Amino acid sequence: NIALVMNLIIIMGVLSLLQATLTLPGIAGIVLTLGMAVDANVLIFERIREEVRTGKTALAAVSSGFKAAFNTIIDSNITTLIAAVVLFYFGTGTIRGFAVTLSIGILSSMFSAILLTRMMVAHYMKSKRPKVVPV
Repeated sequence: NIALVMNLIIIMGVLSLLQATLTLPGIAGIVLTLGMAVDANVLIFERIREEVRTGKTALAAVSSGFKAAFNTIIDSNITTLIAAVVLFYFGTGTIRGFAVTLSIGILSSMFSAILLTRMMVAHYMKSKRPKVVPV
């Protein structure tokens, strides 16, 4: 998925800008973040599939699916972000590194799931104009 690759590029870019050293806890934070990004994409496409089953047109199903998944994605990411802030505040050394990487990854994941994936799906729907959503 292009959005997942972009998510990873954004995370690495921000870590590079911060001149952060990538340690094992940092890699764990990136892996956790990518897992959450995959979960967000699965959630979006499952919601789109549910909308298709109700008989909506392809474009309406995509729009409704993204709207239905939005709150769930935001809730799960904000909850994890709160945990990362707590880890940063109370943690030391490597735990703080994990928390920083996780926080950057969560923000990047929300950006990629909410904006990038939606833009790519919208572009596909407008350019190909499929009658059926290939989900």
